[in-house]
Amino acid sequence: MASRIRDYYEVLGVPRTASQKEIKAAFRKLARKHHPDVNPDDPGSADQFKQINEAHEVLGDPEKRKKYDQLGPNWEHYEAWEAAGRPAGAPFGGGRVEYRTVSPEDLEDLFGSDSPFSGFFHDLYGQSSGGRQARDFGVGTFPGQDVETETTLTLAEAYRGTARTVELQTPQGSRRVEVQVPPGIRDGARVRVAGQGTAGKDGGRPGDLFVRVHLRPHPTFRREGDDLFLRVAVPLDVALLGGEVMVPTLKGSGVSLTVPPETQNGTRLRLRGLGMPRLRSEGHGDLYAEVDVRLPIPLTPEAQELARKLRHKEVHHGA
Repeated sequence: MASRIRDYYEVLGVPRTASQKEIKAAFRKLARKHHPDVNPDDPGSADQFKQINEAHEVLGDPEKRKKYDQLGPNWEHYEAWEAAGRPAGAPFGGGRVEYRTVSPEDLEDLFGSDSPFSGFFHDLYGQSSGGRQARDFGVGTFPGQDVETETTLTLAEAYRGTARTVELQTPQGSRRVEVQVPPGIRDGARVRVAGQGTAGKDGGRPGDLFVRVHLRPHPTFRREGDDLFLRVAVPLDVALLGGEVMVPTLKGSGVSLTVPPETQNGTRLRLRGLGMPRLRSEGHGDLYAEVDVRLPIPLTPEAQELARKLRHKEVHHGA
C-alpha cells in the first residue's frame, strides 16, 4: 500500500498553479519512468509508482484537488466523515480512504493496447492472481470478470500487425471477437480488448478480454527485443576483397549488404531500421547480418593454386 504523501504537488513535480493538462502530462511521464516492470531491479519502484498514482488521483480530479488545497493531506477523512452524516468525533481521525487511479484503460492510454508488463498492473487494479475481482467504486455495482485466451502468430504477422478472431465461452454463451494485434508485438505480450469479458452485475462495467500472443520460431530470423539477426552466406572472394550480397528482410524484399574487404567469418554487419517495429515509439529496430563465409566448392585449379600460394606465404611469414 502506498505511504501517505504530504504534498502531492511535490510528488508530481508541478507547482500548485499547474493546469490539469500539466498535471496529466507530469503523471504520464512519471508513470512511464517508475513503473515496477520497467525497473525490475529497484525494489522501491512499486511504492514510488503508487505514490505517483495516488497524487494523480487527487490532483487530476478538480473536485478532489479543490478539497486537497483547502484541507490538506487529510481531506479524504473529512469527505468520509461528511458521507457518514458527520458522526461524533473529529473528521481527521481514524482510517484513511485509499484511492487507486490507473485502470487498464489508463494503461492502454499510457503504453498502447499491448500491455508490456508482468501482471503487476492488472493484479493491482483489475483481477487479482487469485481470481478476485475488485469492486467498482459505484455503489452496489460489480464489474464483470476479465477473460484471457491465447493466439499464435508468425514473426511476419508480428512485423506487419494482424487480426485474429477468437472464440470465447462465457456464462452468457459462446461468441467470436476480432482482435487487432499491433505491429511489433512481442512473444508473451497481451492485447487488451475493452469490454469483451463477462458482463457486470447491477450495472457494473463488463470485464475485458486479454489475448496473450505467442510467436512461432522463424527459420531465418532470430529476434532479440526489436532487433533481428540472421546468418548471411558470403563467398570467400567477397569476404577477402569486399563486395555486396543480398539479404532477405521481413518487409518482403531483399536489400543489398555491403561487405568490407577482409571481413572475418562471424562478423556482424548492421542494417539500420530493418528490424521489428517499435511497439510504443516510432521507427524500427535494426537487422544484424552475421557473416557466414563460404568456400568455392569444388575448387577450381586456379583457386587451388591461389590457396597453395597463400599457404606458402603464411608458412614463410611465420618462419
